[in-house]
Amino acid sequence: MKELTQAVKTEAKRLGFPLVGVTTPDPPPHLDFYREWLAAGHQAGMGWMSTERALRGRANPRAILPQCQSILVLGMPYPAMPYPAPPQSPPELGGKGGVGKISSYAWNQDYHHVIPPKLEKLVQFIEERTGESVPHRCYTDTGPVLERELAARAGLGWIGKNTCLINPHRGSYFFLAEIFLGIELIPDRPFPTSQCGSCTRCIDACPTGSLKAPYTLDANRCIAYLTIELKESIPHELRHLLGDWVFGCDICQQVCPWNERFAHEHESEIPAEFAFREEIANPILEDELALSPQEFNRKFKGSPIKRAKRRGYLRNVAVALGNVGGVPGGLEEGLGDVEPLVRGHAAWGLGQIGGGEALQALEAALRVEENAGVKTEILAAIEEIVG
Repeated sequence: MKELTQAVKTEAKRLGFPLVGVTTPDPPPHLDFYREWLAAGHQAGMGWMSTERALRGRANPRAILPQCQSILVLGMPYPAMPYPAPPQSPPELGGKGGVGKISSYAWNQDYHHVIPPKLEKLVQFIEERTGESVPHRCYTDTGPVLERELAARAGLGWIGKNTCLINPHRGSYFFLAEIFLGIELIPDRPFPTSQCGSCTRCIDACPTGSLKAPYTLDANRCIAYLTIELKESIPHELRHLLGDWVFGCDICQQVCPWNERFAHEHESEIPAEFAFREEIANPILEDELALSPQEFNRKFKGSPIKRAKRRGYLRNVAVALGNVGGVPGGLEEGLGDVEPLVRGHAAWGLGQIGGGEALQALEAALRVEENAGVKTEILAAIEEIVG
């Protein structure tokens, strides 16, 4: 069993998982904390987290795979966003409304497409070594699994105050994946204790106050939730707090001392599928707001950004344009978008920029707009400008 465990870890690292550990399928000790988090409504609109199936799987890994004897937990790195981030309005834009920020995990291909085939290759390796078919289930942020809890139990790190899993030698910029296995491997020692100490940088830096307390994230206020998972209008009181983030947010990772010290030391291990892509990572906001449905699909083929869909992504871009200011031209175009969600947020953005040009555009749009919700947004934006 020792030889097999070591062979599996070696193969996992060869496949691109520098972090690998093993834990048992015992029920998680922090399940009550998770239930309390759900009861407080901190999952926001992510109702799938509280379904009976989800709770059953998180409460008992053997409910997912009855034959489970071991859980292999793996970590694959992605690029770390530096802190502070580079200026987001470079002069070469020629007066355009700045550059948006994209969470670094989404700078290239979608990990949901990249990681699962590697997990299956690892299972195939295990079956070749054991000479038999092995019952298994593979997950990477897709199943009813308390991933960070399992990772901490497998010795990969501790759950930080920002709720990310932090490795003492690599920080937190890595994806997690799990393979539930119907064979016995030697479990690793759980990571002993949190190494956050008295540090509260992540809590202090969160612009929306979504980190309500250490280890407690309220998704209702999280920029990542608001720009990715939320499918409707972004609450008015939170829009100005999103800054220039248009997909996800890395602030609570950027300010973490463990990332400042270690996250950039292992960049050579980042798979090519996750490497920095300029055209994705630094979107020119006005250009993005002009993307047609066909252009959006073409640009973001295979990208995590497609999760927000065009309407959600352009909604975010409109808010960012309103926050960074500049000329209102791009937002004027947004007022004529096919999607009411985009038109409404473009109106809000114009209200933030203000001025005669923005006011004229809003008044012209109001005369032809038929959607009641968008009309309300336009009227509120006009009121913002004229007082």
